[in-house]
Amino acid sequence: MKKLIPVLAVTALLWAAASPAFAQNGPRGQLYAGAAKVDITPELKDLPPSSQGILDHCFVRVIAFGNGATKAAFVTFDAGSVNAQAAAYVDEHAAAELGIPVGNILYNGTHTHSGSSVRGDELTRRVWDAVKQAVANMVPAKVGYGSGVSYLNVKRDLFDPDRGTWWEGPDYDGKSDKTVAVIYFEGLDGKPIATYFNYAMHAVITGNTDKVSADFPGEAETYIESRYGPGFVASFASGAAGDQNPLYFQQTFDLRDIRIADYAARGEDISNAMPPGGQGLDRSKPEVQRLLGEQERMIQSYGQILGEEVKYVIMMMRRFETQVTINCARKTITVPGRRQTNGGGRAGYAGTYEDADDIQVGLNLIMLDDIPVCGVASEVYNPIAVELKQKSPYARTMMTTLAYGFGARGGGYMPDDEAYGAEVFEVLTSRFKQGHAQQAVVNGLLDMIHDATH
Repeated sequence: MKKLIPVLAVTALLWAAASPAFAQNGPRGQLYAGAAKVDITPELKDLPPSSQGILDHCFVRVIAFGNGATKAAFVTFDAGSVNAQAAAYVDEHAAAELGIPVGNILYNGTHTHSGSSVRGDELTRRVWDAVKQAVANMVPAKVGYGSGVSYLNVKRDLFDPDRGTWWEGPDYDGKSDKTVAVIYFEGLDGKPIATYFNYAMHAVITGNTDKVSADFPGEAETYIESRYGPGFVASFASGAAGDQNPLYFQQTFDLRDIRIADYAARGEDISNAMPPGGQGLDRSKPEVQRLLGEQERMIQSYGQILGEEVKYVIMMMRRFETQVTINCARKTITVPGRRQTNGGGRAGYAGTYEDADDIQVGLNLIMLDDIPVCGVASEVYNPIAVELKQKSPYARTMMTTLAYGFGARGGGYMPDDEAYGAEVFEVLTSRFKQGHAQQAVVNGLLDMIHDATH
């Protein structure tokens, strides 16, 4: 069966044909690459009383690379976000001890809503160990890039005609980039080293289980790693998923309705709110047990399907580079902020706002030859990444979100300009003033790409 090519992929191909070949700053040299991963899952005894245990383990994964003139790395946490203490420590010590300049590491979280890790100095030690191992494992290598498609994600901002209001649900006609972008490193001896793959979908499937889980990103990572053997590392980069949910998400909606009914029986209306954790779920009920069990199996299905697409993309790669340039940058942009003055619930009401302090958002760029990997320290809506890719002079541009903000506050959900008419929780609670964030991010990253290539 021929694989379908989405409109965005066709657009990228046309753009690539028209793209000029810019000379890049910095010297070209032989690529070296290495990878490592370290388990960061806490022990059972350290979990809170409300936890139901460990479903699967969480890791920090590192892909380090260099070209004889400079070094860089991707550091991925199976976690909701990047641990700032660990990132700051690694930045300082990697520059002093490993020759990785500050600004040459892109950190990101997979954004699993059910992840957990060891804390404090112990987490910092494990992350630092992973970075040191990855650098020590560097060998002469080549790098390839490819992209595929996966129809697992869907826009989640929906006007629900049954409710007569905005709500969270699958908007089958909504804007949703299906691209799976893949960077693949292989030794000159043919031994697979690592892959860094990017897809836009919230890791929210196992949130109701109250079990530690890396959700579908972790399942995809381990599934891909099992294909390429011991030592291979597969790192999931969360794309612009601020408005993107898993397509098959009914168990969560059903469990939400059960919780609403349980709370209502006690005289509390949470129909337009999100209660903490798994409260309000009677786990002795067969229906609750069935739904929770389905969620646990669902992440395996998602992980396998997404992993298969990544493996297919790698298998179809034909162009590899051994001599590369590496150009990296970080900067902070300022976006006007706002403060909501009426917290009316989760969805379906008009928000009111007043001006607030500006928001500082961290941007990252790792330019690996003609592959710009752009990091944004926010939960970015999908159309913002699409605009960046369409305007970038490089067809291989990707956006990684939930990146490390290097001291900047970030800002949470970042809707695109068009989305501000939707009365959904991401837009209602967004701290970004309408009409500013999208262009600030897109132009900021385009400027960084320009500076790295001229």
